[in-house]
Amino acid sequence: MRRLSIFAFSCFTLAALAHTTSCRTSPRPTSEVDATTPVDATSASSAPADGGVPKLTAFASADDLRAYMKNLVREADEKRNAQKAKRLAAIEAGAEAGPGGLWGDEIGDELGGGGLGLGDIGTIGHGTGTGTGQGYGAGSGKLSGPRPPAPRPAGAGASASITNTQVDGIDEGDIVKAHGDHLVVLRRGRLFTVHVGGGALAPVSTVDAFGPGISPKGAWYDEMLVAKDTVVVLGYSYERGGTELGLFDIDAGGKLTYRATYHLRSADYYSGRNYATRLVGDKLVLYAPASFSARAEDPLAKLPALRKWSASASPSAFAGVLDPSRIMKPIVPDLFMTLHAVTICSLSTPELECTSRGLLGHSGRVFYVSSSAVYVWTTPFSWLTPRTGKDAGAPTTMPPRSYVYRLPLDGSEPSVLRAGGAPIDQFSFHEENGHLDVLVRDEGNGDAMGFAEGPTTSVALLRVPLTAFTSAANVASPDAYTALPNVPGYALQNRFVGDHVLYGSKLERSAREPKRAERKLVTYRYASRSSAAAQALALDHDVERIEPIGSDALVVGSQGDDLVFSSIALGTDKADTKGRYVRKGAAQGETRSHGFFYRLDGDQKGVFGLPLHIVNLADGSAFDSSYHSGSAAVVFVRNDGLAFKELGTLTAPPAKTNDGCRASCVDWYGNSRPIFLGDRVLALMGYELVEAKVDGDTLRTARRASFAPQEKTP
Repeated sequence: MRRLSIFAFSCFTLAALAHTTSCRTSPRPTSEVDATTPVDATSASSAPADGGVPKLTAFASADDLRAYMKNLVREADEKRNAQKAKRLAAIEAGAEAGPGGLWGDEIGDELGGGGLGLGDIGTIGHGTGTGTGQGYGAGSGKLSGPRPPAPRPAGAGASASITNTQVDGIDEGDIVKAHGDHLVVLRRGRLFTVHVGGGALAPVSTVDAFGPGISPKGAWYDEMLVAKDTVVVLGYSYERGGTELGLFDIDAGGKLTYRATYHLRSADYYSGRNYATRLVGDKLVLYAPASFSARAEDPLAKLPALRKWSASASPSAFAGVLDPSRIMKPIVPDLFMTLHAVTICSLSTPELECTSRGLLGHSGRVFYVSSSAVYVWTTPFSWLTPRTGKDAGAPTTMPPRSYVYRLPLDGSEPSVLRAGGAPIDQFSFHEENGHLDVLVRDEGNGDAMGFAEGPTTSVALLRVPLTAFTSAANVASPDAYTALPNVPGYALQNRFVGDHVLYGSKLERSAREPKRAERKLVTYRYASRSSAAAQALALDHDVERIEPIGSDALVVGSQGDDLVFSSIALGTDKADTKGRYVRKGAAQGETRSHGFFYRLDGDQKGVFGLPLHIVNLADGSAFDSSYHSGSAAVVFVRNDGLAFKELGTLTAPPAKTNDGCRASCVDWYGNSRPIFLGDRVLALMGYELVEAKVDGDTLRTARRASFAPQEKTP
């Protein structure tokens, strides 16, 4: 997996050592607290002294932040010493030493309890337990430097969006964008433009996605946006330890010119499902987390800061973009937290001007942008907060361990709401008509890395008015939840379509031939507020993708070695399965939402495209369909009254030339997209753009253009 954090790796390593299939353990002995009981701290808690509802407050200054963290460490040390003394007294009285906590501590070192001792981005703790207890390593885990590199599995002036976005009018970072008469493509560390105006299909310009003199070593260039005549490239550098924003100018002829690169101090933003950037008007909205330790020598060193790159740039060139007075204090303080930073940059000025808003909280997170606000849902990792006894059950009955923050795009003050459960990904959210709807499950770790792909659990819909978000961390009313049917399997997919929310999952490969009724797609009219409005539709295939096609829905999933496309009619009274198309010997070539696009041609009429991995091509040849090989085919299907008919498939042969790749040499954001430019139908596949000619209900390849860089093989 891409950039797998040592935290996640160590968690699953511990589970294996303990001969268990779960990463659930006891809470951290030194600092983890139940989300329902804020720590009793004079300045290290947002809870009022009278035990009332915690308030959302910001730090007063940098000195206030430092003092807060110092006090938090003091309280944790006092608590740990008290626990240590209690255990020593128990052992002297003849009791056995209990096991050390997950995070490791001095008790494990001295009494043999054995904590693992690890940090979010840190190292395995040192030391050996010498007492009578057992442990899988002992010591005090601490943060010790940046996470090492690891393989990692439209604005005005631009044309209409060619990206399958979640919210109308809000663009999302992707690998291909339209600008006037040109397509702009981000591919393997380079930017390309292709002229498509007037029926043309011709490469124009190529530049590196990084600036002159910048080493791309250890960097990934992932997302791109186009705002007027500015191209923005988002990347993350392990070598330099932060997010990179590259700015390029594009003219009417498609020529690209490098302008500047800015480094933003942050941790890795990567999500297996979500996107780190949005474009709202001329404002770039960027989410980037950072691990935060109260024991850090200088807590301010973790705060987001920006510098313009130059050959002589030094650490002192960083200028803060997040003043401590714009950071919300943690409602549930902990020694190890995540700083969730939302940065907004103006793209209408020659120099990049950015400001950030931050909040300290749990590490599990999901990031969503509506037309009015940025939402950050934070939740404790489920393996650190086991659900047992009274804690077990659906989100409707679970303790409200999560905190949902609302940061208005107009710059007004943030607000918060406490809630139970956790969303799956950004598609779990929907803001409309003064309400926020969120599909939640009882356990979840957010959508960072590949955390969204876990097993499905109890499901509910949280529906609250936006007025429920206030400066006080009030708990969402039990009446705000509607319990919904559970679905078996893992990798839950969900999507709001019209006034419905739909969700489903896929089953383990060993269980791929169950009875039809065992695979379900659930649809629910969320405004009804009644569980009776939920329907469980039986399917004979997995649910791997849910997309809106007009006012109805498309569900895509595997059935053995085949890929099935099912249309779902979303009527006002009941939903129903309608059309069906089966592509033999194929699987999705791209699982991200941007791999799909639907061109709406009328009521229940349109054409959609999706990249495929195909085992055997029509001419009998075959190609490697592994994940790293990328997609080499895009299928196009016509929707006519929710009946599906394949128009045809555009293919591209495997690349045979050396492109001299220097950065982003694995396509973790995919390399294929269906593209609709008016009546024109195209497919981006690697370094090729292929255009189709549609005659009635058939599609054939009309022409193709390669923009592959030519490099000599060393």
